[in-house]
Amino acid sequence: MSAPRFIPGLTLGRLFYQEAARAIIESVVPADGYSAALIGSGSEVLGCDSPRSADHNWGPRFQVFLPESSAESLGAALNDALEKRLPAVFRGYAVGFAEPDPLDGGTRVPLPRDERPVRHLIEITGIREYFRRSIGADVTAELAVADWLSFPEQRLLELTSGEVFHDPRGELEACRRKLAYHPRDVWLYRMACQWLKIFQQEAFPGRCEEAGDRVGMRITAGRIVRDFMRLCFLQERRYAPYEKWLGTAFRKLSCAPAAEDHVEGALEAENYAVVEDHLAALYGIAARAHNSLGLTGPMDTSVRDFFSRPYKVIRGERFAHALFAAISDEQLRGLPMRIGAVDQFVDSTDFIENVEMTRKSRALYS
Repeated sequence: MSAPRFIPGLTLGRLFYQEAARAIIESVVPADGYSAALIGSGSEVLGCDSPRSADHNWGPRFQVFLPESSAESLGAALNDALEKRLPAVFRGYAVGFAEPDPLDGGTRVPLPRDERPVRHLIEITGIREYFRRSIGADVTAELAVADWLSFPEQRLLELTSGEVFHDPRGELEACRRKLAYHPRDVWLYRMACQWLKIFQQEAFPGRCEEAGDRVGMRITAGRIVRDFMRLCFLQERRYAPYEKWLGTAFRKLSCAPAAEDHVEGALEAENYAVVEDHLAALYGIAARAHNSLGLTGPMDTSVRDFFSRPYKVIRGERFAHALFAAISDEQLRGLPMRIGAVDQFVDSTDFIENVEMTRKSRALYS
């Protein structure tokens, strides 16, 4: 059997809800008693899916959000109805999936055969519970500074991307609006710490080359490029995805046309002189973007020697200190360590994807 014509997963989820699932849902739940959307994890939520994505955890799917008070009891009845009445195949894609594979992180693969019950990928939950499981906080309550600093941007991006198909009371969209972007002072703090990350390593490529370590030069240049890219997301008030989609999403930023050649040049250069030229161009782009935001007084955007050493740098700590000075929140201003939010100083996927662990990081900001 030939593969079906590829339909982007977000479109597939919307059509699946409208054409196959909505009538079943509303035979169990009143139309004004639930919300439906495709948000959360998955490449299709970010618009980054392709035919390659269809091999696992991808297909006709979405979430149904029920009132917290009845999510468990009503959810069981709804799941039973969906398993009995959903088609086995929708638009050429299997609706039923294998049980989660414990040896592969819970991966589920499609089962393209007509069998009952249909083990679908429609998630049934409550709104508060869904967000609590995603970021470890009650998003319907007031969020503290420490909450915001414990939220990885990838999670915030997942929760605010995708599409809401049905939300008659507006409760789901209200939660998404609340997470739409960082509060002002958290935003300033994140940008300041990102500038510090650049400052802490901007002299390293030149020093590595001088020591005859071309591998080290490329590694440190690559780290600077990644941190520059993440700074650009902050400057444009966009959540940055994790590394798999960082380059894809970066191309959609307004700075990308000016920066892309220099990003690639810095990563591909054979010697430090070329790396330095490309990094200097990237520093200038970020510095001018900083000034355009008007958050601090105007900053000198030219590169200069790294103190007495002949490596051209932007001295990122200048921008960091100016941004720290613009923060009004006393808790943020008084933090003993300027390490940024959890995903700015932790590079472990196991940690970042563990809500319990990211929640514990709040203690660093108290």
